[in-house]
Amino acid sequence: MTNQGKQSHKHAGDHVLLMAIAGLTLFGWLMLASASSVVAQKYHADAFYFVKHQMIYGGSFGLGLFLIGYFVPYRWWRKLAFPAIVLALVLLILVFIPGLQVSAGGAARWIGVGPFTVQPSEVTKLAFILYLAALMEKKGEDVKDFNKSVIPFIVMLLIISGLIMMQPDMGTLLLITLVAASMIFVAGIRIRHLAMIGLGGLAMFAFFLNTTRYRLERIMVYLHPELDPQGIGYQINQALLAVGTGGLWGLGFGRSRQKYYYLPEPAGDAIFAVLAEEFGLIRSIFVIMIFGLIGWRGWLIARQAPDTFGRLLATGITAWILLQAFINIGSILAITPLTGIPLPFISYGGSALATLLFASGVLLNVSQYTRD
Repeated sequence: MTNQGKQSHKHAGDHVLLMAIAGLTLFGWLMLASASSVVAQKYHADAFYFVKHQMIYGGSFGLGLFLIGYFVPYRWWRKLAFPAIVLALVLLILVFIPGLQVSAGGAARWIGVGPFTVQPSEVTKLAFILYLAALMEKKGEDVKDFNKSVIPFIVMLLIISGLIMMQPDMGTLLLITLVAASMIFVAGIRIRHLAMIGLGGLAMFAFFLNTTRYRLERIMVYLHPELDPQGIGYQINQALLAVGTGGLWGLGFGRSRQKYYYLPEPAGDAIFAVLAEEFGLIRSIFVIMIFGLIGWRGWLIARQAPDTFGRLLATGITAWILLQAFINIGSILAITPLTGIPLPFISYGGSALATLLFASGVLLNVSQYTRD
């Protein structure tokens, strides 16, 4: 049966996945209103400044993009896969252009035009997923050929890696690499080729660790958080304190103590610490279970997708959401080294929310064509 024939049997999308994504997004706004209130009041004289900004920019644009992703047949995006990755590379380069560059926390990761800012690395995540899904489908059985499939993949990954590490943003690079690895594994790449890519990735990771002192310090603090409690280990120690203070049921919504200038980035990368402090272990586990539910439904969509492009697209988007959630929560709980990537659908960041909602719409569109 041809791809077109399989797509002719359109049906309702995955309503369970839709409710999970909508629920997390709405809960994210609620959580952001609490986590950002103190900082927002201090710097903007409006306790709801950040949540309003998230709803207006990330929410409104994100809803529009979600509807486009939901209603436009996913096969249409295959035509735009290459232009999308070219656009992403251009945006990554524009980050270094004076006048457009917006820096924060010692990193240059945003482009600013008037009141609007865009984080190109968020666009790159989705663009690379589209590009890789289209590339692997086009190669067909040649996906097992090192020269025809693996080398083009490595070349594009190296270009993206170089631009992202110049920002620098090692957390995003790690995430993109892991998502890409899951996609090429599902595509049917030879295990020995995947192992070679893995060894090369570890070598590159070791190289980046030794080129900048603070990256190596982050690894050391991850292994021994008590070594530098007032320096680089401060954030992880405060995050663990917030999680421990929450106990089983939490201090109550809006009652976090760590958001009063003790915990760095309470509305961004560290929002899960505030969540755990206010809602406690039991309800925090429920939030983690929602991410698990998204992963399960995404896996079913990928397994039942009618063609290779749909299967790889669903795999990439699902892996993106799951791995990003794991890395973010893991860093707060000292399971993984501290990274600067947001918690999907919950952390502050308009670009992150908008691109995730668009990707979620595309994933739900694939679910409308799955086989029985």
